[in-house]
Amino acid sequence: MTTALTFTHLPHPAPVSAEDRAARLVDPGFGRVFTDHMVTIRYTEGRGWHDAKVEPRAPLSLDPASAVLHYAQEIFEGLKAYRTDDGGVCLFRPEANAARFRLSARRMGMPELPDELFVGALEELVRIDRDWIPGGDGSLYLRPFMFANEVFLGVKPSSEYLFITIASSVGQYFKNKAEAVSVWVSQDYTRAAPGGTGAAKCGGNYAASLLAQAEAIAHGCDQVVFLDAVERRWVEELGGMNVFFVFDDGSLTTPPLGGTILPGITRDSIIRLAQDAGLEVRERPYSLDDWRADAASGHLREAFACGTAAAVTPIGTIKSGQGDFTIGNGGSGSVTQGLRTALVDIQRGRAPDRYNWVRRVI
Repeated sequence: MTTALTFTHLPHPAPVSAEDRAARLVDPGFGRVFTDHMVTIRYTEGRGWHDAKVEPRAPLSLDPASAVLHYAQEIFEGLKAYRTDDGGVCLFRPEANAARFRLSARRMGMPELPDELFVGALEELVRIDRDWIPGGDGSLYLRPFMFANEVFLGVKPSSEYLFITIASSVGQYFKNKAEAVSVWVSQDYTRAAPGGTGAAKCGGNYAASLLAQAEAIAHGCDQVVFLDAVERRWVEELGGMNVFFVFDDGSLTTPPLGGTILPGITRDSIIRLAQDAGLEVRERPYSLDDWRADAASGHLREAFACGTAAAVTPIGTIKSGQGDFTIGNGGSGSVTQGLRTALVDIQRGRAPDRYNWVRRVI
């Protein structure tokens, strides 16, 4: 069960032409433009991880009795490769994604992929598909995922798994060009409960959020925000992002991790950047009632969502069945913008990396 695997490279028989690729990268949107290759690694009980390949991206062939289709053993990650101003390419905190991937696997009863294989798969794919990274503010979104593919109808952990990494050329996450996004407070649905899978990055959590997200869109909002499952009082996180609140003294509050909230890597980075900038950061419960009251009094000056896909995005308007309210002038604020700039500048090599967060690939 050694982890010292060598990646076999299988040449693509018909890669996308340079001209066609350039056309696709003009305005790639998010999650619709994919690169030529993917990485696959197989796991078999008793043998461990094996058969690591960089191969042409292609449809998968699954038996209809594959365990994932019936019992949903599946996890994934999301991170980006960035072009730096000197022409290089780097990853941001991939080791943190590798660690979270292992924790998700553990919660879902799946084998843990060693960190060196996880990061190695990312680097192999980025090197071979580096020409797919858009210019400007674009990036290459990397999606490592793993699922159970044992052909067996029985409620037990699978004995076989397939790990895959694909890549997508991306631009701005939110289609809305407004300065800040609007959110709908879901009071009928919750994202996770104590003892559940809220801290794991598994597809089931996102599937359970889709109806609430559709409800948000029906109310003219960009995103949904969930309350806790017990009291339906405490703000937890958005459909796919963590949330921060900025007060009139410059301090920040973010909901605490406790098994129901995904431990975001961007969230962790923002906490560190804010603290090192001299700002107080509290990880404590914050209620919807407090959110409304503090916005009305002016005590709350800014709020923002954060995650790999959207980086740091201001929240302007909050809508719910109990009425709507706006934070400040409904746009961005100086603390939000300052933290976003500090984060993005490190990711793209424009500022010194004092934290050893950036991993140079090329």
